[in-house]
Amino acid sequence: MVTAKDVWKSFGHNDVLKGINLQVQKGEVMTLLGPSGSGKSTFLRLINHLDTVSAGRITVDGDLVGYREQAGALHELRPQVIARMRSEVGMVFQQFNLFPHMTALQNIMEAPVGVKKEPKSHVKARAEALLERVGLSEKRNAYPSSLSGGQQQRIAIARALAMEPKLMLFDEPTSALDPELVGEVLDVMQDLAASGMTMIVVTHEMGFAREVADSVVFMDGGVVVESGKPSDVLLNPQEERTQAFLSKVL
Repeated sequence: MVTAKDVWKSFGHNDVLKGINLQVQKGEVMTLLGPSGSGKSTFLRLINHLDTVSAGRITVDGDLVGYREQAGALHELRPQVIARMRSEVGMVFQQFNLFPHMTALQNIMEAPVGVKKEPKSHVKARAEALLERVGLSEKRNAYPSSLSGGQQQRIAIARALAMEPKLMLFDEPTSALDPELVGEVLDVMQDLAASGMTMIVVTHEMGFAREVADSVVFMDGGVVVESGKPSDVLLNPQEERTQAFLSKVL
């Protein structure tokens, strides 16, 4: 589903990513672990072409992200083509970014109706099913200001799923939540993983990485330090940097 080949990202003279090589299979749940500033969130943004690669290639489902290649050179695609590609990838951020003037149901319906021009009747039925899936059917007419952080994040997940994406990206989806609300969001993500959705999750929730992920990637300093099965990376890390990080968070 996702292939990254020798991906670099620089901001000025600061190399944030230094030659990332990763593959994510269809249906796989990959968690990205590592200290702040290691490049995890930047990598997610590149997959969705919210930032542009400085070097290397990223493909999603076989398609080059954000570019077409001609004679070995990359040419950025037109904005409307990029937007169409981006609509196939759901992304959930730390902040919920719900439209404050819309109800939960309206937030979920907005993109399929406005971007994909789907009939409202079809989208409404799908949105209501998604509300039920994230356990918030009774909040369909509630505005974001009346919802807890955990409820808002579950609505944000439902909103991303409403576009029927082939891939879901989660950028520390629970880090802005009070501790008692984290579980309800992780439960939704676990259900999503069980349904076969391909997911890349940047998280500090080690329980989720251990129990739900198919693979764990530890990043530090813009490189992949170690990767493998959760049982290998979390319980028997081989690299000193991985060991030092896990000793502080486990």
